[in-house]
Amino acid sequence: METRKMYLDWQHRAREDVLQVFGDKKPDFDGLSHLKVTITNEILHAQVTMILNEVLRLYPSVVLLDRTVQNKTQLGNLTLPPGVHLYLPTVLVHHDRELWSDDETEFNPERFSEGVSKATKGGLCFSPFEWGPQACIGQNFAMMEAKMALALILQHLTFELSPSYVHASFTFITLQPQFGAPIILHKC
Repeated sequence: METRKMYLDWQHRAREDVLQVFGDKKPDFDGLSHLKVTITNEILHAQVTMILNEVLRLYPSVVLLDRTVQNKTQLGNLTLPPGVHLYLPTVLVHHDRELWSDDETEFNPERFSEGVSKATKGGLCFSPFEWGPQACIGQNFAMMEAKMALALILQHLTFELSPSYVHASFTFITLQPQFGAPIILHKC
């Protein structure tokens, strides 16, 4: 399938959710929590949230987390003394086949259909905003803002990657498309 036409089915599913909840009315905060559909096992989960989580898994904004060990810590058979710096390459963890399955490089929002905790083969391995006491305090606002923007776009437009798009990521503080991400918009 041509890359710029890929995953239009997910765009269509997300648009259906948006239109079902908001119709042609302006999206609001209360409605965002209702962007949900029934999944086969009768767990409710938002299509838009699944899509955003999968995008953040494939392209986390922060590609490397660093921490300093504060107290003597046992990590398996390894003892870490205070002062040791640990670096966790988020982008590699988010693409690890042993954690995510054989389609770890593919766009598959369905992996989040039962929530973040069940998206991997084991453990909490999804950390686009970090986790624990170091979690980004703005993560809920960022996700709400992304959902709102996507809902506004999906109400009125369809989009696809431009033929001029070149897939090349680079890191400058955050992970970014090196040559931008030109898109083609179509009025619904």
